Amino acid sequence: MGSTQPGMTRRSTLVLLVAAAALLTDRPPVSARQEQAATQRQFDIAARKFAFTPPRIEVVQDDLVKITLRSDDIAHSFTVDAYRIAKRVGGGQTVTFEFRADQPGTFPIYCNLKQDDGCRQMKGELVVRAR
Repeated sequence: MGSTQPGMTRRSTLVLLVAAAALLTDRPPVSARQEQAATQRQFDIAARKFAFTPPRIEVVQDDLVKITLRSDDIAHSFTVDAYRIAKRVGGGQTVTFEFRADQPGTFPIYCNLKQDDGCRQMKGELVVRAR
């Protein structure tokens, strides 16, 4: 070890170095921290003839999910109760929204509109895999 600062003994310098090393080893390596960073996932979903296409979307927990919902016929909604999402899109229109997928699990997607009996049959699922 080199020289110590005035008032510091070799032992106190060693204690500080050991404490600093302990702090550094508790942190994951840089590559692991980069893998844990949230990813942005984008999905284009069509709502038509009482179905979502695609009917299933899969993401990883903490991903930022961007949905572009398009209706090719009448008004529909994209509803996921666990995430408090209820987005309505008019016939022939598009709506875009984002949410953070912070809860792992499999969640139903459905249309909550009642303008046509077929709306009750519109189902899909959001799968959020645990990180």
